[in-house]
Amino acid sequence: MDEKEAFGELSATDFETGDIVEWNVWDEKEETWASYYGIIVRTENQIYSNRVVSVSKVMPINGPQVEREFFTLTLKLVNKL
Repeated sequence: MDEKEAFGELSATDFETGDIVEWNVWDEKEETWASYYGIIVRTENQIYSNRVVSVSKVMPINGPQVEREFFTLTLKLVNKL
């Protein structure tokens, strides 16, 4: 049986630990997309709903310094290490 790449793994090859990335969250109060920035801590494959997907752990630059987890495809590269 052929091994398939994890969903999002192709875009994960663009990221390395230490890269600065951006993600967007809808701000209901302002009714616009708000951008947030962070540093990639690691990228790994995890199983969600019986499917292997690429997930990135990111440490936000602003706000609480709590590691966040994102589906790798939702991240945009801002600056390479």
